Amino acid sequence: MSTRVDIPAEKSAVAKVTAPLIGASAHGKGGYKKGLAIFDFVLRLGAITAALAATATMGTSGQTLPFFTQFFQFEAGYDDLPTFQFFVIAMAIVSGYLVLSLPFSIVAIIRPQAIGPRLLLIILDTVALTLNTAAAAAATAIVYLAHNGNASANWLGICQQFGDFCQSVSGAVVASFIAAVMLMFLIVISALALRKH
Repeated sequence: MSTRVDIPAEKSAVAKVTAPLIGASAHGKGGYKKGLAIFDFVLRLGAITAALAATATMGTSGQTLPFFTQFFQFEAGYDDLPTFQFFVIAMAIVSGYLVLSLPFSIVAIIRPQAIGPRLLLIILDTVALTLNTAAAAAATAIVYLAHNGNASANWLGICQQFGDFCQSVSGAVVASFIAAVMLMFLIVISALALRKH
């Protein structure tokens, strides 16, 4: 009695050909996710730069105009308006979060198949995007009023007198919207990395 089993040559050849393909696709998926993780890290550095620039520019904005004598002056600063104060605090929180998220982004590069860090990043990035967008939108409304005023309410624009101040706050608002766009891309990248296929 023999226990030998004959395998036809065609089936063994198919098995040899399909085995490397399965391994290659698994390796390719890891490479794809690692590429996304590296792009996430680079984009996160860009978002940190934009958020910090927005915070610093708004926080240092201010201008003083002399009126008749140096003892009687008009002054405009970010701390004169609660909306700009909220902007500085919110963008500082977003900047701090983005700096603290860098280690998780590095973990995603080292272990591209790990789901935990990616899930945490996508949730916290969404919260940061919400805060960033709220601060940018509120500051945009005030910057618009500073430039154009409101004829219905008899509010005059102040940017004719406080040109440097208006230029600083406008630049801060633009930088905050750049950070918001980068956060949107970070959320999309995290969502793509969490896909199974």
